[in-house]
Amino acid sequence: MIKSIQITNRKQLLSVLLLLPVWCLLYINLQNISDFIIDTVFKMPESHLSETLRFFIFEVPKVLLLLVLVIFGVGIIRSYFSPEKTKQALAGKSTFMGNIMAALLGVVTPFCSCSAIPLFLGFVEAGVPLGVTFSFLIAAPMVNEIALIMLVGLFGWKTAIIYTLTGLLIAILAGWVIGILKLEKYIQEWVFEVKTGQTGIDETKIRFSDRIKLGFETVKDIVGKIWLYIVIGVAIGAAAHGYVPEDFMARLMGKSVWYSVPLSILIGIPMYSNAAGIIPIVSVLIEKGASLGTALAFMMSVIGLSLPEIIILKKVLKMPLILIFIGVVATGILAVGFIFNIIY
Repeated sequence: MIKSIQITNRKQLLSVLLLLPVWCLLYINLQNISDFIIDTVFKMPESHLSETLRFFIFEVPKVLLLLVLVIFGVGIIRSYFSPEKTKQALAGKSTFMGNIMAALLGVVTPFCSCSAIPLFLGFVEAGVPLGVTFSFLIAAPMVNEIALIMLVGLFGWKTAIIYTLTGLLIAILAGWVIGILKLEKYIQEWVFEVKTGQTGIDETKIRFSDRIKLGFETVKDIVGKIWLYIVIGVAIGAAAHGYVPEDFMARLMGKSVWYSVPLSILIGIPMYSNAAGIIPIVSVLIEKGASLGTALAFMMSVIGLSLPEIIILKKVLKMPLILIFIGVVATGILAVGFIFNIIY
């Protein structure tokens, strides 16, 4: 039995070691591949259309390759870190440190709008304070490995770190403010009547080969759900890259326009997207003249204050708490936008 497990572990590890060089070879040659397709296969002269297609052919596989690598690693890490452990770690944390811990946990824990209700119920049942819960709920969609790796690929480490730190700061401070306001009375009454069960799973007994398998399954699951957003987002970005005049975006979203930050937030809230879909668009907005602060504010509002998520949260929160949640988060995003427009 032990020998069989060791053979399985070796096979799983070997598959990873064989796929890594293929990944590297593809990633390094993406620009050459896109140029070959446009210049040699299609034989297209320089034009708005050729630049649009070149951008699209280069960016789609680039983003997908980065996501596959990072999500695989995160899938393995998450096999050591179950939702039940998350609840246990957050339960009983009522101070500012609890908000910090919750925001950091949100970065490495899967969360989307469709899972808002069961997660919220689980946190409330486990005794997690409301403010700490909101720090987690804000950080999870806004600051995650997908957003981080796409920002690194499109903007570089500096912008990725800026976005991550500011997103965490918003989540921590917003959750802290909501916590000190004592707004538990605005949670729907039925939430407190729900009792969630315990999984009883001991993650320490999972074999490493199973963790590698879980990494592959996580890639299949997440990329399978978001690839269409990536294609649509890059397509919109490619069209803007090829056709939108730079002076237009500079006038609308440049730092010299005082209303650019609040306008970008208002535009972003009704939109439905995630990091995979919105980051390629933000990349082109900056390229065309939008300021960094305005672009970050737009991105944060789309991811952190999306209308579908707000509608789903209405099932567990009363309207006053939802409005306070929107107001507090929007204030934080406004501050980020204005500060970075001043700095950069």
